[in-house]
Amino acid sequence: MADKRRFDLFAQFITERFPAPRIYDIAGGQGRLNEALSRLGRTVTTFDLRHKHLPVRYEQRMFTLDEPCECDLLVGMHPDGATRIVIEYAAKHRLPFAVVPCCSDNSMPYNPWRRHLADLARELGFPHVEERELPMEGRSRVVLGDFGPSPSP
Repeated sequence: MADKRRFDLFAQFITERFPAPRIYDIAGGQGRLNEALSRLGRTVTTFDLRHKHLPVRYEQRMFTLDEPCECDLLVGMHPDGATRIVIEYAAKHRLPFAVVPCCSDNSMPYNPWRRHLADLARELGFPHVEERELPMEGRSRVVLGDFGPSPSP
């Protein structure tokens, strides 16, 4: 069972780590991360194909590399098959990203999948790539990348 605090914990991590006022939440399901980030003063747009969602800023469509860039940060909480596009879009627009990967899009086990995502970010030009652990049950490792100076832990 997923940790019910996961959205609040990830939102807190994001706001402490990144000063980004405008955020794209990719494959954000019903918009629970959006809701948590909005409570913390961020402007968030969630992209997902779901018909049922919370009353948050929501684009009911698949997110692609061609999406106009109107954000300062990309995030994803267990975005499954959209995980890779978070990193690719962030690299294309030289934006930071933070993603909590879950299922891989190529049947890779969890730990190799996380390492693969970090390697992909480095290959795409991110000078700062790291992993952090959220204090929650389940898949809780955050893979993040940034083009700016390396922040202090």
